[in-house]
Amino acid sequence: MPELEPEVFDSAVVSIAMTAGEDHVLVYYNDAFRALFGPRPLGVPARQAFAEDSATSFITMLDDVYRDRTARQVTSPRTTEAGTPGAPGVRHFVYSCSPMVSRHGPGVLAVAVDTTSAVEAAERAELLSEQQHQALQRYEALMSAVSQIVWLMQPTGEIEELVGGFQEFTGIPWRPRIDQDWLSAVHPHDRSRLVRDWRDSAEGAPSMFVCTFRMRTASGAYRHVQSRAVPIVRDGVTVEWIGATADVEDQWRNRLRERLLARVAQVVSANDVPEAFAAVTEAVVPDLTDVCSVFLLPPTGLPGSTGAAGTLTATRIASTAREGLPSLPPLSGEPRQLGPVAQQVVDSRRPRLFTFPAGEPPPGVLPDLSTAWLREARATSITMVPIVIDSAVVAFAVAAGCVDSPPPGPADLQMLGEVLHEVRDPLRQALELQRTRHTALTLQRALLTPTPRVPGAELAAQYQPASRTAEIGGDWYDSLLLPDGSVTLTIGDIAGHDLEAATSMSQLRSMLRVIAYDRSHLNTPSESLTRLDRVAEGLDIAPLVTAVHARLERRPGGGWHASWANAGHPPPLLLPASGQPRFLEGEGPDLPLCVAPWMSRTTLHYDLHAGDTLLLYTDGLIEVPGTDLTEGMAALAAHAEQARLRGLPLSTLCERLLAAAADRRDDAAVIGFRPIAQGRVWTGRRP
Repeated sequence: MPELEPEVFDSAVVSIAMTAGEDHVLVYYNDAFRALFGPRPLGVPARQAFAEDSATSFITMLDDVYRDRTARQVTSPRTTEAGTPGAPGVRHFVYSCSPMVSRHGPGVLAVAVDTTSAVEAAERAELLSEQQHQALQRYEALMSAVSQIVWLMQPTGEIEELVGGFQEFTGIPWRPRIDQDWLSAVHPHDRSRLVRDWRDSAEGAPSMFVCTFRMRTASGAYRHVQSRAVPIVRDGVTVEWIGATADVEDQWRNRLRERLLARVAQVVSANDVPEAFAAVTEAVVPDLTDVCSVFLLPPTGLPGSTGAAGTLTATRIASTAREGLPSLPPLSGEPRQLGPVAQQVVDSRRPRLFTFPAGEPPPGVLPDLSTAWLREARATSITMVPIVIDSAVVAFAVAAGCVDSPPPGPADLQMLGEVLHEVRDPLRQALELQRTRHTALTLQRALLTPTPRVPGAELAAQYQPASRTAEIGGDWYDSLLLPDGSVTLTIGDIAGHDLEAATSMSQLRSMLRVIAYDRSHLNTPSESLTRLDRVAEGLDIAPLVTAVHARLERRPGGGWHASWANAGHPPPLLLPASGQPRFLEGEGPDLPLCVAPWMSRTTLHYDLHAGDTLLLYTDGLIEVPGTDLTEGMAALAAHAEQARLRGLPLSTLCERLLAAAADRRDDAAVIGFRPIAQGRVWTGRRP
């Protein structure tokens, strides 16, 4: 072994000492050694140089190394004082002793290295690891107490179940990786959204992941669960996710119930039966079902009016389908015959559920048109629910699941029943209004008799009830061929929109017919209205009536003479055979009837020629919400002129005018008169 020269260690930063012989005579130490252990006498055995009790293990190690010439190492704490390199207090050192030969002979080289920083770092890491382990144990215990599945996921997709429950909930074993088999337990309609939301959270800035979706339980039914996960970030990189999944079905259904009932609250404001049932179907789609339709039973046979062979007759009155399904067939308003299954649902007043392979609905349950649509939409289930109001089945709802939607469970059927139960009162009101409307319409149409055939002239009339409400007004028209060959035309409007108004209209119409027919050659239109005004006031028939009453007499030389009186009504509209339309206003209308029966009235006059058209109408044709009557009258004149220029027959012209007012909220009536040249029919065009 070559001799080691001690002086090479003078400037070393570690503490170094050298001994010689079996007594371990201290022959050298450097400045770093002196700073750490203090000055020691050279030339004396180590037992004298290091006489303190704490040096015993050091002396023993010197003996062992010198004896068997094998290096040894020991770690030991040492208390240092102020002035010693490093902070004062307990510090940790690694003492290494190796055999060597110097000019003093065989001996031992002792090296002391300060490892305090490394030891303290290791102790801190151990403490932190223990704290993290305790925190995880507490978190797992907490999650177990609140019945949640707790999991840990790596960025690569491996997932560890920290707190179990997945297999108990789903009936399938826990899978250590998110894959298609794992996703098979997720509801088909929720899979793509779950994957998309997770991808957005995993690939974006670190943030909490929250998603509510449906999972298939061990019983085969689906329940809503909510997964929450937080990223564990180290050095700006997400290294894992820790999350929990909990059953939130009860909370979800409570929120859904509140949401559905809030939606069906709009049924209260529905003006008619179709609008009311449409609000119901729109409320339950898509949260409760993929498609919902309501079939209204006829009012004459509750429960159910049967057709041939005991089948049920009903009208599909409302339908709503979720996005992504084929367009629904239009609502035709025509009653359809249904099969005996529908009759059983109505008679039993109990829901009926059908399940079948996708796109294979059973025949004979619904009308052919609806069945064909269910095939196209790949329906998988049909639920028929009767709608009972005042102990009578008035309609039934049909809910269908399509494509891969599972059939509704008991909770779904219960909620659908709650929704239908909640809307009983507004539906009852809508149905009552519909029946009243039907009765009034029947009376009104019975009184609006066809116009008479008049040689040398066309007569036509049309009536249209209000399109947006269940109200029936007192609008009426009438025409009468008098014994002398002249013709009377009348248009009128009674204040009110109910059955009473329709009844008053029938009385006034009958009285005016009698007045106009009696002494027809003596009465002018103003005199006829004056007599009617006095009788109506005396008998208290109506509070307020507006009307135009006209008499048309054939001129010996051709053409017709028109005379009329206006009791507070919109003025007649003239469509000349050539020229622009204009309103025959005179100096303005007289007062309405039943206001001042003692006041005199005025008769106005105008000569009509072949091709001229005279129109009397009610305010339903000119009243438009948000505009004044002047705009409405201008629009009416424009529509009428367009129809006349097309050469339309008078009856068609009247139909077109009513069609233009189809979305208005008041009923409307129009009656027209058009002289024609003898031997020809007027076409609307001059030769």
